Amino acid sequence: MSKNNVSFSWAFKEFIWPRKKIISIGLFLIIIRSLSGLILPYASKNLIDEVIPSKDTEGLTILLVAVCTALLFQSISSFSLTRLLSVEAQHLISILRAKVQEKLLTLPVSFFDNNKSGALVSRVMTDVEGVRNLVGTGLVQLIGGSITAFISLAILIKINAQMTLFVLVPVTVFALIALKAFGYIRPIFRARGKINATVTGRLTETLNGIRIIKGFNAEAQEQRVFEKGVDDLFQNVKKSLTATAFMTSSSTFLLGLASASIMGMGGYFIMKNTMTYGEFVSFTLFLGFMIAPIVQMSNIGSQLTEAFAGLDRTQELMKLPQENDPKLRIIRLNQIEGNVSFNNISFSYDNKTEVLHNISFEASKGSVTALVGSSGSGKSTIAGLATAFLNPNSGQVLIDGVDLSKVDLKSFRSQLGVVLQDDFLYEGTIRENILFPRPDASEDDLLEAVNGAYVNEFTDRFTDGLDTLIGERGLKLSGGQKQRISIARALLANPKIVILDEATSNLDTQSEAYIQKSLEVLMKNRTTFVIAHRLSTIQKADQILVVEDGDIVERGKHQELIEAKGRYFELYTYQTRM
Repeated sequence: MSKNNVSFSWAFKEFIWPRKKIISIGLFLIIIRSLSGLILPYASKNLIDEVIPSKDTEGLTILLVAVCTALLFQSISSFSLTRLLSVEAQHLISILRAKVQEKLLTLPVSFFDNNKSGALVSRVMTDVEGVRNLVGTGLVQLIGGSITAFISLAILIKINAQMTLFVLVPVTVFALIALKAFGYIRPIFRARGKINATVTGRLTETLNGIRIIKGFNAEAQEQRVFEKGVDDLFQNVKKSLTATAFMTSSSTFLLGLASASIMGMGGYFIMKNTMTYGEFVSFTLFLGFMIAPIVQMSNIGSQLTEAFAGLDRTQELMKLPQENDPKLRIIRLNQIEGNVSFNNISFSYDNKTEVLHNISFEASKGSVTALVGSSGSGKSTIAGLATAFLNPNSGQVLIDGVDLSKVDLKSFRSQLGVVLQDDFLYEGTIRENILFPRPDASEDDLLEAVNGAYVNEFTDRFTDGLDTLIGERGLKLSGGQKQRISIARALLANPKIVILDEATSNLDTQSEAYIQKSLEVLMKNRTTFVIAHRLSTIQKADQILVVEDGDIVERGKHQELIEAKGRYFELYTYQTRM
């Protein structure tokens, strides 16, 4: 089955069929509009051939009333059609955006590691917009236009079959050109979505990293990269415009030939008295009613082609397997103790090069496990496995003896707290950021977390206290202040397992002292994994695992490892000399 068929069947099932009632009303309205429009050419024939020659004023009045009534019906049905379907289309876009964003949130962390955030924003906001041409007036006009064209064709054949058949030749040629053009344009629209996502992604990164760009005087370099992206987008648009322009000019030429043919043949038939003036005028008007929908259909066809290109990409995203697969993760954890076991774990990011090699260790409930080693040794990978952000290629991560790969992630992560080196803060107030894991938490619980993380030490100095706006990603706060907000957030979540990834690095002495105090509160009676470059911060850990090249080369308490004079001793001695 081709990609087009898959996309249409999916789009029909997802968007059109559930709205069959409203689309049926739209079809009814467009038929009313189309039939109302056919009154004018009929009236023109009667006016020229019967009413005017007989000087029938009463007939003229009836004709005018009929035409005006038809125009009223046409206007009302046209307004109702646009109001009904255009609003529903915009409503569907908002629903679909929410669905795509919901789907994104179910995908594993590895997906986000491999895709730019700006590109994903484009997929949520831009790719789905084409659906308005399916549920909006586009598809209905396509169907309604087809009905109008067929009715007009039947009437044209009745008026003069010879002229009609002659006209159909250039119209058929145009229809074939249009179909060929749509097949050519669709891949261009698909590529445009990808290019647009790439350009948007780069622009997002540029704006987020503006301090680094200015710090390294790299504005010109960024400008060149962005200009290359927008030029790629321009070249893509130019291709589609060229194809569309060719289709439009072909229609103008071919349909112009049809008009010229009518003039010649109509004039000939009138001179031979085989056609009346009224029939000629009526034929011309009905021909317009047949051709106009065909030209309109070519424009709508371009819109539908663009819509399907975006929906192809949306469908592609919606089919990705979610992280919390309900068929595999069938075990719900209620209240966990916090015992964590790594049993013969091996892991690779690309299924080729192993990052961890058959490692095993135990972290009992309430204990502190420190992970130390060189950059790239595998410490963060172990933390990623403990949080189920990653899944092992072989071996098992056990939580209270239960295989984590079979556990419902919501039930597990509701009992997990994470504090990262560069923790994420939303633009908003300090209060909103701390309440993030539990928006409905009481004021007492909030203040307990605030005091436990020593956030009040700096918020008491702010005019607005906890309601102070912190700017995008917390730009108005120092590193230590942001870390304490992150720790307060973890405290409010009241987890059983805590992951601390470089939580005290790059801080001044005073900030580090506050962070250490707040971490002691957070780690109390909780199973904690600490990734730390500053070895002075983990001397009280229950066990220290020294990780090098994906293996645990040493394990034990601080003093034991110092006395062993191995890799940990080297790292610790090197740091204390600095």
